Amino acid sequence: MGTRWAALLHAPSTTDTAALNIALARAVDRVDRQMSTWKPDSDLMRLNAAPPGTWVSLPRELMQVLAKGLEIGRLSGGAFDIGVGRLVKAWGFGAAGSVPDEEAIRAALHERPPPAHTVLELDAPAARARKHTQLDLDLSGIAKGFAVDEMMRTTKAFGLSDALVGVDGELAASGTKPDGTPWHIAVEKPDYELRSPLGTIELNDAAVATSGDYRHWIEVGGTRLSHTMDRSRGGPVDNAVASVSVVASSCMEADAWSTALMVLGPAEGGALAEKFGLDALLVERSDGTVRQIGIGSVFAAASTAPLNP
Repeated sequence: MGTRWAALLHAPSTTDTAALNIALARAVDRVDRQMSTWKPDSDLMRLNAAPPGTWVSLPRELMQVLAKGLEIGRLSGGAFDIGVGRLVKAWGFGAAGSVPDEEAIRAALHERPPPAHTVLELDAPAARARKHTQLDLDLSGIAKGFAVDEMMRTTKAFGLSDALVGVDGELAASGTKPDGTPWHIAVEKPDYELRSPLGTIELNDAAVATSGDYRHWIEVGGTRLSHTMDRSRGGPVDNAVASVSVVASSCMEADAWSTALMVLGPAEGGALAEKFGLDALLVERSDGTVRQIGIGSVFAAASTAPLNP
């Protein structure tokens, strides 16, 4: 997935750490092999290449991620859309290159497909899917979160209840540290140049994911363009939100919801988070400073003060 995975575990001395390391690596690799748009032979790319109307058999894990992606797509009114693969490539964030393709952008805008949740059909009992129109699926807004969930499932299969696992900025925590205190997770400041914490949160048997405009971007004509696509405008998001962090029971859900709220912006995103009872932190840029909008109990104090600085 073009990044690193990590696991911090407090395990008894009898734990076979070599076997655990192999199992964790296999869990992440399995997600990558099934869901990568950078691997032409991945299961996701097989589905992308299939003609509309053709059923494609898919592995269980990919079916699970597609189903959750379509669900959050519906709930967010299409703000989270796994069908933006063509836009991702056109704007230079795909495997083909890192420079926007003006011709491809014009074509994508002219032939923009409907939201994926309206044209992708899943047959869960038969583990298969089919598109009802040409559609380029991209799971980069949800697959890393699912990989984190798979890592956590792996640690628990080894009988370990105290762990912190992550892929890039997506994290999941189980149990506590050896002294009984919760895991403390830094929420990164949305800074283009430096890595520094905006604050910290306590994470206990939960997951957190962050979407932002400050790590993966390209510069065009002196303007930074985020890698997060807004299907409604046919290109990168263009609002005041610099980052969104979401805490949820699964990292897959946190990952997708953080992307949806990033696309919607402060007003609509905040309203949707409140509607569905999400724990979310929206960080908004304004006149060279950042303003925090905290929603839910985890981020309740964030609107008026730093998060446990």
